[in-house]
Amino acid sequence: MDTTSPVNSPRRPIRELPDTLISQIAAGEVVERPASVVRELVDNALDAGASQITVRLLAGGVRLISVEDDGAGILPEELPMALKRHATSKIGSLADLESVGTMGFRGEALAAINAIADCALLSRVSGQAHAYLLEGQTGEISPVARSTGTTVEVKELFFSTPARRKFLKTDATELAHCVEAVRRHALARPDVGFAIWHEGKLVEQWRRCGALDHLPALEQRLADVLGNDFVERSVWVDFSTSATPGRPDYAPVIKVWGRAGIPDAARARSDQQFCYVNGRFVRDKVISHAARSAYEDVLHGQRQPVYALYITLDPTRVDVNVHPTKIEVRFRDSREVHQAVRHAVESALAAPRAGHATQDNAAVVDKPVAPAQVSDWGQSAMRFPDPVGHRVSDMEALWTVPPAPVAAPQPAHDWPLGRALAQLKGVYILAENAQGLVIVDMHAAHERIVYERLKAQWSQTQGTASLPSQPLLIPATFAATTFEVATAEANAATLHLLGLDVTPFSEKTLAVRAVPSTLAQGDAVELARSVLAELCRHEASTVVQRAHNELLGTMACHGAVRANRQLTLEEMNALLRQMEATERSDQCNHGRPTWRPISLRELDTLFMRGR
Repeated sequence: MDTTSPVNSPRRPIRELPDTLISQIAAGEVVERPASVVRELVDNALDAGASQITVRLLAGGVRLISVEDDGAGILPEELPMALKRHATSKIGSLADLESVGTMGFRGEALAAINAIADCALLSRVSGQAHAYLLEGQTGEISPVARSTGTTVEVKELFFSTPARRKFLKTDATELAHCVEAVRRHALARPDVGFAIWHEGKLVEQWRRCGALDHLPALEQRLADVLGNDFVERSVWVDFSTSATPGRPDYAPVIKVWGRAGIPDAARARSDQQFCYVNGRFVRDKVISHAARSAYEDVLHGQRQPVYALYITLDPTRVDVNVHPTKIEVRFRDSREVHQAVRHAVESALAAPRAGHATQDNAAVVDKPVAPAQVSDWGQSAMRFPDPVGHRVSDMEALWTVPPAPVAAPQPAHDWPLGRALAQLKGVYILAENAQGLVIVDMHAAHERIVYERLKAQWSQTQGTASLPSQPLLIPATFAATTFEVATAEANAATLHLLGLDVTPFSEKTLAVRAVPSTLAQGDAVELARSVLAELCRHEASTVVQRAHNELLGTMACHGAVRANRQLTLEEMNALLRQMEATERSDQCNHGRPTWRPISLRELDTLFMRGR
């Protein structure tokens, strides 16, 4: 018989844990690795008003973590209190906790670190004759030399809990995590200089640039930390919500700004996604989902977007006291935040980048650009002699509102995508602009144009009225599977909203009697088959709400001009002008690029001119 089982074990009395064990248990949540200590100490340095922070490490932070700042410092009589649990100068009441404006506030980080490492605090406030050193293990205080500010030294991390040390990685890996922790702070505080030393060598240094709300300072810090390529291949995000009239207590202003990478800058990993809420780096599912949603129409496959987004809102509407690491937050109205972030990023990505192709081919968009006007000549010229497939001239039917007055056409030398030269293999359009050569995938580009206008019309009807449809003079019939027939019967209302009339002709035959007017010249049978296949992937009751963009994308794909279609120069030029006036025209509906520039400099290099 097992005498060690819980049933037969003697009863243990309930007793209060010693403070040292309590601190070590708390340290398990606060301190995961050296980077956790770096994050907490840099938080405190920023709260102290530091303008320069220096981090010194040995063995990836395991042997030594030293964080020096030039902040306000700590009075000598308050030094012992700094290492006690739940001792802080940052909050004093529940009201303070509900509107936290500092990086730290829980008052447990230093106590937890001191419980699992050898700590020392060295600090001097302005006006004192000298600094004071507090030994964490003994509590002894002694005068030392130091300028105004604070230094926290943490030696032999996890020396009192050796089991935790076994879970640490190599020194190089731990160093990388420490650098990442400082980098996250640096992106939010361009007004503070940061330096990281490891084993006596300078690893990273970011100099002070200016305030976060100063655009040049933020862009300089982003370029310093993430590289010039990030800034050059990203768009500026700037969006604010307005308070709801009559409900100031319910709808405070939310500001979202920063930079969002263009789709071409997407990466295989999500390692360049930085989100800040009131200056605090956070990992939040609401924000990340909103940002990802903004890219859903322009990102190819499983690629991950890159961005640095800064969100400001009333502190009372966000709870930062969710986890001891303070990296998680909870919003009072998460839907409001989701909509603000998605709209901010979506709007920034919408402007076509054709007008910003520079001599160096850097795709940079800093401000929204007014879409290029399409001339009367361009519209009238877009006619295709081949009756098969969608005609570009039919796109005027997408608009249900009276057209706005057409501005004077741009001079040819000002066309961002240039003047068409030729068509290559029936697939690509070759055009010449001021910077060099432009290559356009004509099907992908036209697909985006049709898709955006279908979406615009759908938005005008609010998804409640059906898209304008055109009855077919002779219904197009096709042999259908039993499942296709059942899908058509079950989703008749949804098909009607999409401008399609697909009804059973017999037990194994479907008839297409009407199609969206904008796609009247397309292949009705192929369009019906594709839409039915999309409907099968979603619940019939919610297909319009959940998948209308995907369905419209399928319709646009079958309505766009096909490869191997011979276009005249006038038709090619008209398509280029449409691209310049269409949002998100730089990517097709599947996220692939629609055009690529080749500068004169690159062409000269190919032919070794000037050498």
